[in-house]
Amino acid sequence: MKSIALLLITLLVSNNVSAQKCNCESNFEWVKKTFEENDAGFEYVLEKKGMQAYKKHNEQIAVKIKKTEDLVECSDILYEWLEFFRSGHISVNLSNNAQRQHVEVVKAQDFSNWEVYKTDISKFEKYLKAKKKNDVEGIWYTEPYKIGIKKEKDKYVGFIIESGAETWKKDQLKLKINKDLDSAVYYMRDHSAVSSTDIKLLGENYLKVGSFILKRLLPEIPKDPAIESYISMVYATQPYLEQLNDKTLMLRIPSFRYESKAAIDSVLSANRSLILKTENLIIDIRNGTGGSDASYNELIPYLYTNPIRTVGVQYRSTKLNNQRMLDFINKPEYGLPEEDKKWAKLAYEKLEDNIGQYVRINQYDVNLTTLDTIHAFPKNVGIVMNKGNGSTDEQFLLAAKQSKKVKLFGRTTHGVLDISNMYFIDSPCNEFKLGYALSRSKRIPNFAIDEIGIQPDFYLDDDIPEEQWITHVNDILNN
Repeated sequence: MKSIALLLITLLVSNNVSAQKCNCESNFEWVKKTFEENDAGFEYVLEKKGMQAYKKHNEQIAVKIKKTEDLVECSDILYEWLEFFRSGHISVNLSNNAQRQHVEVVKAQDFSNWEVYKTDISKFEKYLKAKKKNDVEGIWYTEPYKIGIKKEKDKYVGFIIESGAETWKKDQLKLKINKDLDSAVYYMRDHSAVSSTDIKLLGENYLKVGSFILKRLLPEIPKDPAIESYISMVYATQPYLEQLNDKTLMLRIPSFRYESKAAIDSVLSANRSLILKTENLIIDIRNGTGGSDASYNELIPYLYTNPIRTVGVQYRSTKLNNQRMLDFINKPEYGLPEEDKKWAKLAYEKLEDNIGQYVRINQYDVNLTTLDTIHAFPKNVGIVMNKGNGSTDEQFLLAAKQSKKVKLFGRTTHGVLDISNMYFIDSPCNEFKLGYALSRSKRIPNFAIDEIGIQPDFYLDDDIPEEQWITHVNDILNN
């Protein structure tokens, strides 16, 4: 990686002002200063953890920073520094230009000395077809790789059979899995290692290794319809509604991104009459992406039983932070209607009048949502959630769980909601893009969500595989 880093630095520095010192140390000082002066959660976390812990953290990071000349490694260390404050609504990534340069350099990198595992594929295929007991040994596919996995002593080794990536060649070692399936290492396109303890077979035709899913090609095993349905659901990119039986519907919402709002609204509108005459509704939001509160607005009337209280936020007013309101007004990519631009203008003026303070932009600390209609159906609503849900997902859950119809099923959420509303800015050398938060919730400290999460009403334990959660929730709602 050192050769990649040195070339990256040379390419990037040549495009910047010569007077600007560009290295990991200077980027760290910029990230640290910017975050301290502008992030809405900085003071809150510092008060909780203490100055001594913060100084120790800074010293440990500074040691690591001095040892690297690699932009990618520098990015990882900068993110590690940010994690002192919280696990979400923070980011530091290579800029678009630096990422493009990195990709080109990685493509040109010589990985010919990478560890290989050679085997006769035709013999391996015959061996797999003759096996009487199936395990993770097999031939698998995950875009763009065809991978063989074979047991060797105390581990399974995964090797490239066919590759659609220039950086991977036949026989090179792509992954290693402990024989007990309790740990694994998966090598990314740039050959960087990702470790995971989340390894399991989903049925017999899918293998989950961390966030990666491999599909079995050999040996050929009959498909399990329940597993196929689960895979389609969990990895769906668009919302959809499915009728499980005459009493229960299942609404899958992969994301509350603002870009998904139209699709969510369309599904609800097209199925309005069906939803309003069906007794039970399951809403699966597992592994959501966060997004925009507006994306779930049209869903609330189906859940509503009584006024919903939403506690507001305060914005940290600084010159840099307030610039986002001007961005809302002036940058076409936000696409704000004129009414929202007027709101942004008034918000900007209020923030500018209170530099250095935490400012309530809206009129009240608590918003009360009151609707005229309480629908008889759906009578029972089960929302399925897991550790992958945070931010807007959690805001939706806080609103939904106030309904007498709603029960939450699954696992405790990620816990990234109190400090929110991210803003992204470029580093002086245009090597990194820093993301930090502009607002903090008025719920804290009395009802904090960050690093705690939202707990389910019905905890789905390890004896209930995730692929069976919908069936389990369906059984409970129908009893």
